[in-house]
Parts: sequence; C-alpha cells; structure tokens
Amino acid sequence: MHKDMSYGAVMGRKNEIMKKALGMDYARYEETPLAFDYEAMMKDVGITLEEAVVIQREAAVGNTPLIEAKNLTALARKLSPEGYGAQILIKDEAANPSGSFKDRRASLAVHMAKKLGYKGVVTATSGNYGAAVASQAARYGLQCIVVQECYDSRGEGQPEILEKQRKCEALGAEVIQLTVGPELFYTFLKILEETEYFNASLYSAYGIRGVETLGLEIAEEVRRRYGKDPDVVLATHAGGGNLTGTARGLQAAGAWNTKVVGVSVDLSGLHMASDVDFNKKSFTTGHTGFGIPFAAYPDRSDVPRSAARALRYMDEYYLVKQGEVFYMTEALAQLEGMERGPAGNTSLTAAFALARTLKSTDILVVQETEYTGAGKHPLAQLAFARDHGITVGFGNPEEEIPGKSIILPASPELIGLRPQDLESLRRSLIKNLVTQRQVTQVTARDLEFLQEETRGSEEFVVKTLEELGIPVCAEDAKRG
Repeated sequence: MHKDMSYGAVMGRKNEIMKKALGMDYARYEETPLAFDYEAMMKDVGITLEEAVVIQREAAVGNTPLIEAKNLTALARKLSPEGYGAQILIKDEAANPSGSFKDRRASLAVHMAKKLGYKGVVTATSGNYGAAVASQAARYGLQCIVVQECYDSRGEGQPEILEKQRKCEALGAEVIQLTVGPELFYTFLKILEETEYFNASLYSAYGIRGVETLGLEIAEEVRRRYGKDPDVVLATHAGGGNLTGTARGLQAAGAWNTKVVGVSVDLSGLHMASDVDFNKKSFTTGHTGFGIPFAAYPDRSDVPRSAARALRYMDEYYLVKQGEVFYMTEALAQLEGMERGPAGNTSLTAAFALARTLKSTDILVVQETEYTGAGKHPLAQLAFARDHGITVGFGNPEEEIPGKSIILPASPELIGLRPQDLESLRRSLIKNLVTQRQVTQVTARDLEFLQEETRGSEEFVVKTLEELGIPVCAEDAKRG
C-alpha cells in the first residue's frame, strides 16, 4: 500500500521512522513524562570506551598529535602580568581521515550500522560530520547520503558549506542540498524511510561514545608529558556533542578537576532559520545560534533523546567575536605554521584570552582543530561577507555587530572573553523541558533528573519550578 508522504504524515510517523533507523528503542529509557535514564542509554551503546579505542584505531581514527603552541603561548605571556600566561596545547584533530574530530563520532555510528546489517547511512548536516560519515562509510563499504541545508531562497550558498559539499562528494557520498527552512527534517525522515538506511545521527549515544576517546587521549597524554592533568580544556560548542563527549572522556580518565569550558562565536541577533540572515553569518557552526538553544534544550535534535547534554558537563561558557576568530586563524598559521579551519580556532581564540588570566604553570588544551580548504579560508569568508554588505576592518572587536560588521582586533590584547550566565541557561533548560514535555507537576525522580541536567541544587530546581508555576507533588514535597 502506498504511504502518504505529505509533510504532516511523514512528521506524524517520525518516532516509528527513528526507531527503525537507529536500532535503539528510546522508549525503554523513559522514566516519567519528564525524566529519562541518561546513563542507561549510554551504557546500552554496547561498546565500552576501551572497545571504542580499538574500533577507531582500525578505522585510522584518533591518536592525533597534541601540539605545544609555543609561539602563541609566548605571545600570550608577553601580554600578561609576570608569572601569568598558561601553556597552550592544541589537539590536532585535523589529522583524522576526513579532517576533524567528527571522525570519532562517525566511526562508531558507521561501525554500528555495519554490525546491525544496514546497507547505508544517512546524516543531516551542513558541517564536517557529513564528510566524516562519508569517509567511514567508504571504509566499511556502505552507501552514504548527506542532507545539507546550504542555500538561501536565491540559490546562493556560503563558501564554507559548499566546501563541505565538495568534501562529502569526494568521499563518495550522495549529497542532497536544500534551502534553509523546515524541509530539512522532513526530507531527512523521508529518505530514512525510503532507503531503510541507518540514522548516523550527531546526537546518538554511539556518536558521543566516539568522542569520549578524545577526552581520554588528552588526559593520558598531558599526564605522560607533564605529570599532571590539564587545568582547562576548551571545546567549541554548537550542538553539545563535542563538549559532552570530551568531558565524559576526561572523567573516565579520572581527570575530575579539569575545568571544561565551552566557546561559541557571538552571532546574537541573527536568526538561524531566517532566509534573510542565512548568508549574513561567517560561521556555519560553533556559534550562538546553535550553542545557546542546544544547551537550553538538547532534545531539539534528530533523535528522541539527545546524548549531547552540555549543561551536565560545562563549567564555564564564553563567547568570542567573528573578527577575533579570523585573526587567530591567521595567527595560528603565521606563528605556528598550522593552517586550520574556523571551528577549532573558535576555542583557540578563547584559549589565547584565557591563558593571559592563568598562571604560567597551568596547562590549557584546545581540544580540536579541523581541516581547511578554499571555502573555509578567511579570505573567502571575508570576501563573501563584503559582497553581502558587511563591513570588514580592524578595530575594537567589542564594536562588532553580527550581520553588519566584522572587526578584526587592531592588536592581540583586544581579544577578549565574554562569560555567559550558566545559571540563566539552566533556568531556560528547566523551562524548556517542562514546556516541551507538557509537564504540570514534578515527582522526586523529576527533581533528581533536573538536578542532573543542570548540575544545580535541589533548592535551585525547586525555586525555578515555583517561578514557572510547576508544583512538586505533595508526597514528594513532604519527603523533601
């Protein structure tokens, strides 16, 4: 019988489609309308961290160099008070097969697709993950389809996204390109249903387990080299998987005192789903349009429950400016001889500013780099921005207005840190969870779950719920 493939019908079947395409029944982890067992979901990946290391080694993934950024460290110290200027280390994930840390996520996802008997894999991404999945699918002999949101309504695409299209196709994937809008998820679901391929989601437990090896490697190598754990690890934050997996890997290695810092590019004021704003941003990931909404509601992803839950692990969160990241991209190339793409340079930018506030004996790790290419290069991005009416120049980055200007710092000491209010994000997370899951009162398990999600106290969670008019059920309130 012919299925109804209208938008409403396909979206109405999304849970059924997802279950079939993931080989994982998310319903088994649901405990209440609000709470689910996150650690049980992670355990049911069926691959231990040690096994993940072996799988990745066989796929030529991981064991990437940890590089001392000696010249950037020297510059940071020159601009710091005496005795300050932390040692900056860079985990060079561009050494992975497709050129980014996302090979770690893809390696386990595609391994599971092969193990479970799927003939191919599908992913919806405009970022490096598409290339990572294509690379791993080629190694495992599976078909690969990448769905990209890459054009505005005039058919104009950003050079960075078009570079990633080229990369995916070079690695053997079929790339389906869309304009910005709500059709992305619909098209993705339709392809999953029609092909019966595996959903190689960025947000599955398989993908996050794959990134845990990155945190593990960082902890082990810093200990081996310096006889201590890293003091700070910085991760570019978008959907949350990068930070979540790295933090879990650090914890698995016993590096509990290492501070985990998220960093995003400030694109405040630009709407990510807006056709008008689509080509006004010079960064297609690692920015506030992903970082803030995904931190405040992780389950906005393509799986019923995202395994990327950044607020469970984030100690601090900073924003940097577009111009600052372009500046640091050039600095990394000209001072360290490393030409790398913009994503890892986002956290490198914050690392350079943060290093000047830390003692010279501290160790600060930028946990990823990514490959670069013609479309990712600053010259291509800045030329594209100018063509779209954005002014580009040198000055004070604090005066930069997303969508209107890009201001490269006139001198490196102008690169700054803009701390974000994590407590406000945690309140937003609670509000979004109870709203999206239509919760009218919470139980003791719900309270516990919200504390886990926010790393907040019971008092903080109860107060936030009271402000939202959500009561704790009488029996549980009495017990509290």
